Amino acid sequence: MPPSLPIRTPQRQAEVSWFSALCADDYEFLGVPDGNLRSSYEHCGNIVKKADAHGFQNILLPSGWIAGQDALSFASAMATQTKQINQLVALRMGEVWPPMLARAISTVDHITQGRLCINIISSDMPGLRESNDARYQRSSEIIQILQKLWTTDGPLEWKGEHYNFILPTCEPAKTFQQNGGPLMYFGGISPLAQDLCAKHCDVFLMWPETEDRLAETMRGMSDKAAAYGRKLDFGLRIHVIVRETEAEACDAASKLMSKLDLEKGQEIKNRSMDSQSAGVLRQDALRAQSKDLFIEDHVWSGIGLARSGCGSAIVGNPDQVLAKLNRYMDMGIRAFILSGYPHLNECDLFAKYVLPKLPTCRLNEVQGRRVPNPVTPLTTAPRR
Repeated sequence: MPPSLPIRTPQRQAEVSWFSALCADDYEFLGVPDGNLRSSYEHCGNIVKKADAHGFQNILLPSGWIAGQDALSFASAMATQTKQINQLVALRMGEVWPPMLARAISTVDHITQGRLCINIISSDMPGLRESNDARYQRSSEIIQILQKLWTTDGPLEWKGEHYNFILPTCEPAKTFQQNGGPLMYFGGISPLAQDLCAKHCDVFLMWPETEDRLAETMRGMSDKAAAYGRKLDFGLRIHVIVRETEAEACDAASKLMSKLDLEKGQEIKNRSMDSQSAGVLRQDALRAQSKDLFIEDHVWSGIGLARSGCGSAIVGNPDQVLAKLNRYMDMGIRAFILSGYPHLNECDLFAKYVLPKLPTCRLNEVQGRRVPNPVTPLTTAPRR
């Protein structure tokens, strides 16, 4: 059924993405570090290549001041080792002089032949605390500079609050994608964050909440985007635990929690630069009100006891997980960034039980099986 909201992608399709643990977020037992699962080029690369082989359409490469991999450098290395998957690279605005950032993004976009999109991050710089106003004003300015550099022929003069420069040419920043550059994904629930996305970005990412709260957020964001003459797509970042039976899935969730020390879990959460963000606090509040850590049917919030950012998982058998994703699609959600623990194992399980039943899976050349791909993938749609 068509969504009731005006969105960029009205067709009932899903961009199904996985997650690579560049920021040391992979466990067999939540909160218990495992040397075999540490953030390394080899391990994180194996996750990307596994997701690519299974036919996931995109993969999120996160960013943070944690021992691990730099997202854009890592994406460049993965570009020639993957066949069809897009890479969603998290970039914190302000870390790099904008013209050089535009050129770096353009370089990776050419290496990937357009299989690149950007997750805009506006949290504090490592070791620096700033006001929300300062961070979002700078991010807004940088996004506009990037888009100008990607689309302007000839010279560019920029006079802003944070940046002032004159460039004789924009040619070094020209991207492989000729539709305005890589699509921009953004997540944030504060008023300033929402306004930034409504004004400049393409896909608004949400963290797990109840369906009614997600729907409320989507309505509000659609109104904000419409005020700027724009439409957004909506995405959901959520974990999954899928097993042959619901009981096995619940047992897997219990096993994941079985060695968690709550104080250690809080320490792990606090390492993240978004641990006190409005979105994390909203998830914490829902967890506090939940029964047995389920904030609604099949949405289990235990992961948020030892993880900032996305703190809940869809838990169930294949039909239950698929039904939940279908409900989200009926609401108008078009992008899903999924993950599970350990990431390689859960990637296999989701690809086995659920991925072939979703509408935009691609040809899986490795396993030689074809699944439907009736429409153009979300990330290649032109910006408007």
